[in-house]
Amino acid sequence: MSESLPSLQQSVAAPLLLSDGHAGNQRQVEALARALGHPGAAHITLKPGTAAKVFAPRVFPGASGTLGEAFAACLQKPPALVIGCGRQAALATRLLRAHGSFAVQILHPRINPRHWDVVIAPRHDGLISTNIVQIDGSLHGVDDVSLAAARDDFSELGTLPAPRVALLLGGASKHWPIPTEALLAALKLLAQAVATQQGTLLISASRRTPVAWQKLLPMLRPARLWRDERDGRNPYPGLLAWADVIVCSADSVNMLSEAAATSAPLYVLGSEYLQGRPAQFLQHLQAQGRTRAFDGSLAAFAATPLRETARVAAQLRAWLPISG
Repeated sequence: MSESLPSLQQSVAAPLLLSDGHAGNQRQVEALARALGHPGAAHITLKPGTAAKVFAPRVFPGASGTLGEAFAACLQKPPALVIGCGRQAALATRLLRAHGSFAVQILHPRINPRHWDVVIAPRHDGLISTNIVQIDGSLHGVDDVSLAAARDDFSELGTLPAPRVALLLGGASKHWPIPTEALLAALKLLAQAVATQQGTLLISASRRTPVAWQKLLPMLRPARLWRDERDGRNPYPGLLAWADVIVCSADSVNMLSEAAATSAPLYVLGSEYLQGRPAQFLQHLQAQGRTRAFDGSLAAFAATPLRETARVAAQLRAWLPISG
């Protein structure tokens, strides 16, 4: 594949976006579409049946009818370009490619990548082929424009005493089996560090944060705490925009990627418990000097934003269908 870029006057065809509705997968397809110049691209949430859940992305008899009515309808009029993320979407993009669409698949499909025109996969997956675009972490929409908009949207956070320390908290997983006792100790250490600097602690949990963990958070006395919709709107974009320092739990490649796209020093909580391929991504960030393990220090350090989405979009423009 040639990596020479087309002229700026050319624009790629508007993509059809496909995902299973999981927030991380949905954000990645939408972020790439925005970077390609189509922020309002149509997005189909797939409705996989039992067979699709078991066999995707492998093709099986009747596969085209097992991903929901909306997807079955688009097979009758395939788009020029389709972008999918996740295993269910990998089956859908593969089927659309067989009907003539240019298929871009985000994340390792776990079978031979030759079934797609382009596969965008994390570098730590080690996937190498002529149609692979390797990325550090995940795709997202965090950039200077989105951060400026978030500062306006959450302007009240800018009035809080600095340093503003944002804690982005996920949940334990097979790759991050941190004991609750170890988490609690780290949280207490963080609260002490913020108090020592007379700063402000801001916390955003996630849908993966266990209820038992959520109950621990008020004792840290954060100035802003979000656990779920009962706490109002999620200030997560504002935390990224206003934080002087970010502390992120080690479990989520998506959260780490978004935090690393800011200019704030990024500390990782519980990095010693991280295992598998996500650990390789974190080791890469640490080797690049973009992150440090949280050990009680919140010292500032120089941080260059990691902006992979724009780079990937620029590379894809040379290969994608041109509109008009």
